[in-house]
Amino acid sequence: MLKKFYKIIIIPYTLFLLYLMFLGMGRTQFDDNLLTMEPIISTINFIKGTILWKDIVIIVVGNVVMFIPFGFLGWIFSKFKDLKTLLFAFISVITIVEALQYFTRMGIFEVDDIILNTFGVFLGFLLRKFMEKRFGNWVV
Repeated sequence: MLKKFYKIIIIPYTLFLLYLMFLGMGRTQFDDNLLTMEPIISTINFIKGTILWKDIVIIVVGNVVMFIPFGFLGWIFSKFKDLKTLLFAFISVITIVEALQYFTRMGIFEVDDIILNTFGVFLGFLLRKFMEKRFGNWVV
C-alpha cells in the first residue's frame, strides 16, 4: 500500500522540491554567483546570526526533513536498496542541483546543503528499513 502511494507521489514531490530550490520562497536571481564552501561553520554562523527560531527551523531542519522521502527510493529502484549506492547517486545528483543553483544564480552552492540533504536521505533510508521490518504488511 505505502509503496504504491510512494510511486505516485515521489515525482510531483521532486518537482515541488525543485521549484522550492530554484523559484520558491521569494527567490530572485542574484547579481553574482554565490558559493559557500565552509562545511558546518557556515550553518553555525547562520544559526548564530539568525534572530528567529522559525528561520532556523525552516532552513536547517527543512534541509534535512525535505529529503527524507528520497531514502525510500529502494521501493522503486532495487539498486537503491543498498545504502552506499543510494548515497553515491544522491550526492551526485544533489551536487549537480547545487551547481545549477550556482550557475543560474537562483541560489547558492552550499556544501552544508549537500551534507544536510544527504543526512535526510540517510534518515529516510533508516526509516524505510524500520518500516519494512515493523510494518511489512502495510508497506507492500
